[in-house]
This record gives sequence, structure tokens and C-alpha cells, in this order.
Amino acid sequence: MSVTPKTIGVIISTYNNPEWLEKTLIGYMNQERRADEIIIADDGSGPDTCSLIERYKAVLPIKHVWHPDEGFRKTRILNRALTSATSDYLIFTDQDCVPRNDFVAAHLQAAQQGRFLSGGYFKLPMDISRLLSPDDIASGRAFSLRWLRSKGLKITFKCTKLLNRKWFAALMNTITPARASWNGCNSSGWRADMLAVNGFNELMQYGGEDREFGERLVNMGIRPRQMRYSLIVVHLDHGRPYKNAEALALNKEIRRVTRQKRIIRTPNGIEQTTDKA
Repeated sequence: MSVTPKTIGVIISTYNNPEWLEKTLIGYMNQERRADEIIIADDGSGPDTCSLIERYKAVLPIKHVWHPDEGFRKTRILNRALTSATSDYLIFTDQDCVPRNDFVAAHLQAAQQGRFLSGGYFKLPMDISRLLSPDDIASGRAFSLRWLRSKGLKITFKCTKLLNRKWFAALMNTITPARASWNGCNSSGWRADMLAVNGFNELMQYGGEDREFGERLVNMGIRPRQMRYSLIVVHLDHGRPYKNAEALALNKEIRRVTRQKRIIRTPNGIEQTTDKA
């Protein structure tokens, strides 16, 4: 059932990359329909990020949720951001995902009871990521294939995500072989559903922690809706120094148990009912 939420918020995860975060915030300044709240889930960034956020509080409805840097604790800070939110409907994304100007409006229009939305991204190479200026983002050039090609972008089939034709996006959402899942860089759903599954599993580190969250929503009966050609961000390039084999193995096992036992509410989420290992 299609029900338009009364309020919509955005939760942006960040860690020590104020340059990329600023480009993303500029994207949210230039939305056709601005978010009612923006919550920055900060996994221990330093003072440069804090100063940036304070400046943007003057022009955006930002809440800054922060905890000290004690390693990769993204799931914990996302849970704090989730409990700080007041909007009916929430978009989850990252510091390196610059939204197209229709991004918030498109999430809002596509929202449905009993569903969550699985959006997409278009990855930019590092040279173009650095090149993007505030005016490139505000004007929409950052999402123009002609402009990106003039800056050296190699044209591939993935560029079809930026064609910005509603009929084409609807067709591609239907026929794409990509499975709809909860993607931390671009997904949305009802806050009440997220609270019902007790948020993110705080035992999980990098690698599938967002997918596990979505799998518990599915176990509760919330079905994913593929929208990767309609809900568009450009993804700025970056490294992943926090990626490690041990964490990936742990996350893979947690996800296996979640699917096998059809777990809905994690005991290691917003409300803690077991001790952390």
C-alpha cells in the first residue's frame, strides 16, 4: 500500500572525511524536497569534521551524533542516530554519496507500507571525485553523462543509471538481475519497522552489516523494492582500511544464522539483551 510519510529524515554515516562529507551536504542543500532532519552518525571523527558540521547547521536541520574513535563501530553509532530520529521515514546513506536533486523526493514518492527501498549508486573515479565543486553539484552537472564524459569518465553500461528518464528507470528497476537488498549507501524505510527489529546488530563490523539489517526486516515481512535506477547518488572514491578477513568471516556467520533461524529482533541492537562477545 502506498502511503506518503508525513516527515522524512536522512541518516548519514561519517568518519574523518570532511571533504567528501561537505560535497554530500551540498547535495542535500539543493534538493527539490529537503529532508525534515539530517542526522550525521559520526563514528569518532576529529575536530575538522565537527567544525564542518557546525557550519552547515546554519543552513540544514542537522543533528550530530558522535562517539569516540574506538575502531569500526558504525553499527553502534547508526543505532544512536536511529534513536535520535523523529521522522516517520528514514533514508540511510554515507558521507561519500552525493544525492541527485530529486533524491529525497523520489524516496518519499516511492515509500510504501510493508516495504523498504533499495537504491543504487554510480561510482566516480578518484580524479572526478576530487574535481567536483559545489557548483557542479548544485547545478546537476555532477550527474550529467555529457559533463562527466568531458572530464574523462569512461562510458560503460553502468552509466545508464544516470540517464534520468522515469520510464527507463522503471523498466530497468524491473528487469535488472541485481537483487534488492538493504544497502547502507542508499536505502530507506519506516522508522517504526527499524525499531521493531531493534536496529543494527552491534556485533557486526565492516562487511554485510547493512545486509543483515535488511534480512531481519525481510524476516519480519517487510519486502524490499528494487529502485537502483530511480534513487541516485554519485559515490565518491575512497579506500577501505577497516576491511579485514576476520570481521568478514564473523559477519558472514551472523548473517547465516539470521537467515537460518529467521531472526527478526537482534539481541545486540538498540536494546541489549545479551552480553557482547
